[in-house]
Amino acid sequence: MQLYSSPTTPFGRKVAILIIEAGLQDRVAIATVSGTPLDPGTLPIDRNPLGKIPALILNDGRAIYDSRVICRYLDAQSGAGLYPKDDSLWDVLTLEATADGILEAALLMVYENRIRPEDKRFEPWVDGQWSKITRALDALETQWQDLLNGPLTAAHIAVACALGYVDFRHQTRDWRADRPKLATWSAQMLQRASVLATLPV
Repeated sequence: MQLYSSPTTPFGRKVAILIIEAGLQDRVAIATVSGTPLDPGTLPIDRNPLGKIPALILNDGRAIYDSRVICRYLDAQSGAGLYPKDDSLWDVLTLEATADGILEAALLMVYENRIRPEDKRFEPWVDGQWSKITRALDALETQWQDLLNGPLTAAHIAVACALGYVDFRHQTRDWRADRPKLATWSAQMLQRASVLATLPV
């Protein structure tokens, strides 16, 4: 299988971590691509018409995307059990969606400042995206600790990537200040070999 991704995409990082945790390194080759919503560059638009990464090309030539679909597929292929088969699956999927929401808002903040011309930037909109992130982080601190402190799931991977991306692109915003439990959890996740191996550069 071939994965189209980039060292800086947090969505691709989710898949890269899952590949390591599931022991699939020998079964997935990673092709590095890049682009933006304004210029697709080398993004695999012929395989994913949305022009987004990651995209996974299966051995039979089919392409699957987005990161949540790819993670579910690879987990099923490996039998790693990162998506539970009991009723706790719904909590894992909800927490994964929460983490992806953080990523989406953080990425939109980056695009606003990197792609939009300076005279057209709208700071209240950026602040609105950050408000989404802070509400989600508060929920992680107060509502999701039991799951986060349990066995590793795809949701743990997604949250680690979300926090890592906020650190990478929005390091001046101190999300740890009022969230000691989440800060401790993040520090513990950073000790995992899969998380260290996929730090954005």
